[in-house]
Parts: sequence; structure tokens; C-alpha cells
Amino acid sequence: MTIKDSSKNLVGQPIFKQLIDFIPKSVFDVLVIKHSIDKHYRTFPAWTQLVTMLFGIFSRCDSMGEICDAMMGLQGKLNHLGLKSSPAKSTAGDGLRERNNIFFEDLYFKLLDHFKPILSVSRIKNVSFKDLYIFDSSTIRLFSDIMKGVGRNPKDDGKKKGGLKVHMLIDAHADTPAFVKISEAKCHDKTFIQYLNLPEHSMVVFDRAYNHYLQFAKFTEKKINFVCRLKKNAVYDIIEQTYFKELGEKEYGVTKEEHIHLTYKEHGEERTLCLRKETYRDEKGRVYEFITNNFEIKREEVAYIYKLRWNIELLFKKLKQNFQLHFSIQRRKME
Repeated sequence: MTIKDSSKNLVGQPIFKQLIDFIPKSVFDVLVIKHSIDKHYRTFPAWTQLVTMLFGIFSRCDSMGEICDAMMGLQGKLNHLGLKSSPAKSTAGDGLRERNNIFFEDLYFKLLDHFKPILSVSRIKNVSFKDLYIFDSSTIRLFSDIMKGVGRNPKDDGKKKGGLKVHMLIDAHADTPAFVKISEAKCHDKTFIQYLNLPEHSMVVFDRAYNHYLQFAKFTEKKINFVCRLKKNAVYDIIEQTYFKELGEKEYGVTKEEHIHLTYKEHGEERTLCLRKETYRDEKGRVYEFITNNFEIKREEVAYIYKLRWNIELLFKKLKQNFQLHFSIQRRKME
């Protein structure tokens, strides 16, 4: 006699339903009460909005109308997702415009905490820091007549195009976003480094677009470590050369280490910033100059930490491949 194994709760269920079941409903319901998020949305509660948007993402839909039409075709199966019926396009649109996005931000960080034991198994080796972050930005192209004021005026007679810039901080060990801020594409990157709220003794890495000496001094004062590339036109004083190695033609590694001083102004007064500068040559013979406020880690680790910055570029690539915002908006405008 064969006994059916009823413990396999996911057997026979659609993949989308299995993914939805990973969201702890008890955590979700507590946040709904905390934010009173369903007070004015009787026919479109927060759970319906979350499921609707996730359905649109996984189905690669380009508009709210397309999402609602697709869900209408699954009318008899939506009860498995906790929905009574497919949302109306106008109702879903009102929810997207008017519901407070802070609720979903809070939900995201609650989910990070919930799944932290699983995410942490991918901890990067050969790094001295338990808290390691990467900060960078990426531009999403948009037509300027959709997003007013976000574009740049062309030098010639070309069409003015706009865009949004996504500034993102990721936890390098878990490979998940820890901070996201959206601005106009024309905003300079370094103005957003001030918004980072990092724990003591953490390490953050970013490229030379974020060179901001005053902020570097604040990081040092708060015991926050950083690694970035030195700008080509940077002016500094070499206080001491602490290491030098002449590499062979096919060798790569740290060639020079120096203790340098940079000057910056705070409240109208000129101040001095003490940093460590590493000169590194890679496998292809390219030379990089890195600066850090940490004088204790090994020379090779400075270069390795900066190399990890590429991880956020890979994350941006995944996002743009799966959430084709810049393609879908342009296509709808041309139609």
C-alpha cells in the first residue's frame, strides 16, 4: 500500500505561488497594522498590490493595463494567491500613486532580516570586514517629456532625453541592496555619499566619482573605513613612502605604498586629511591608485576590496535585464 507524502506542500503548485509562499504572511500582517496601510484601500489591500506587482515583474509585463488583463485571464486561479479577483486597472493605478511607499520599504528590510541566515552563507572570503558595502549609481534612460526636468539640454539640435539615476548601496556579503535613492540623472554622484548611514568599523568601497574629502574626514571620525580610486588631477603631499617593489614584465600586484596628506575646507577653515595610497598593477599591465583611511589591512586586501566593486555592476546589469524600464517606456511612447 502506497502512502501519500502530504509533507511536500509545494508539489503541484505553480512556481509563482511557491515564490509568494516564501513571504512570511505574519510579518506582512504586522506591518499592515503598524502603518495602517489598508485604511483607505478596501478593494485593493496591500497584499493584493504586492502580488499584482510581483506578477507583473515575473510575467515581464510593460504596463499596469497589461498586468490587470493577464490576471483577469487567471480569474479562477487567483484564490491560490490570496486574491478574490483581479484588480481593476484604475484601482491598481490609484494604489500605486497614493499608497505610502514607506510600507514596502519597511517590508523589504523585514524580509532581509528574516532571510539573513540564508543570505549570509555567501560571505566573501579573504576580507577582514564583517560589514562590507559597495556604493555606486546607474542611469535609467527616459524620455524627458515623461519625467519633467530630469533631462539634459543637448549641445546640438538633437532630441532632449531624460533619465533617472539610481544610487545604491549593497551589502557585499549578502549581495542585496541596503540603501537606494533616486535622483535626476544630471545630479553629481558625490552629493549622495552624505546620505550613507554606515556602522562603525564597516568598510565601504566606491569609484573615484565619489571623491569628497570632507566626507572622507567624516568617515574617519566615525570609524568608518573606505577604499576608492584617487582622481587623476588630485593634489596631495607625499609624507612617506612605506613600500616599493619593482615588478617584472609579467608580474602584477602592489608596486608602491605611500602615506599622503590631502587638504579640504570645513566651515571656511583648511584642514588636512591623512590617507594611505596604494599603487597597483593588474594582470593586463593597467596601473591603479587606491586611497583608504585604513592603515592596518594588508596591501593586497586594499586592491582586492576595490576589485569587489564590480559586484554592484553585475547587480545593475541583472536589474536592467529583468526590469526593462528604459525599453518599455520608449516603446509605448513610439506606439
